[in-house]
Amino acid sequence: MNKTITALPAIKLVGITARTSNTQEMSLETAKIGATMQKFFTGGMQGQIFGRKNPGTVFAVYTNYASDEHDEYTYFLGEEVNDFENIQQGFETLTIPVQNYAKFTNQPGPMPAVCIDMWQNIWKMNASDLGGVRAYIADFEVYDERSQNPEHAVLDIYIGIQK
Repeated sequence: MNKTITALPAIKLVGITARTSNTQEMSLETAKIGATMQKFFTGGMQGQIFGRKNPGTVFAVYTNYASDEHDEYTYFLGEEVNDFENIQQGFETLTIPVQNYAKFTNQPGPMPAVCIDMWQNIWKMNASDLGGVRAYIADFEVYDERSQNPEHAVLDIYIGIQK
């Protein structure tokens, strides 16, 4: 897993959400992320987002943290847009503010194992390992053309860090 420190401008997204926690995600009965992903991808929701900046590049955002990764957060799944005009019913908007990030990129591997492994390693890191104290504003995964092959997927995880 490669790490770089980067700053990104604000990112405007349109998509769908679920309120959950890592504890809820450990149980099939209470997990919401998988159902949210299924609704988004198999329901053809991507094609209903107007003004997509990079069609097919999906952001999975963890935001509105109650406190930290041990408590509830909002899971947002969507695509980047140029503006928030013409938002279809059933969609929500999210602006990720300007922020500094520790960006992690995995070696090609099978999904979802590579994503789970990356998060488990990130959760073990202290501020020095990360490159700063976690901000808990917005952390996100980016799924682009490199993640299309589920057996050899590459993705980026951005962890917001305080300035």
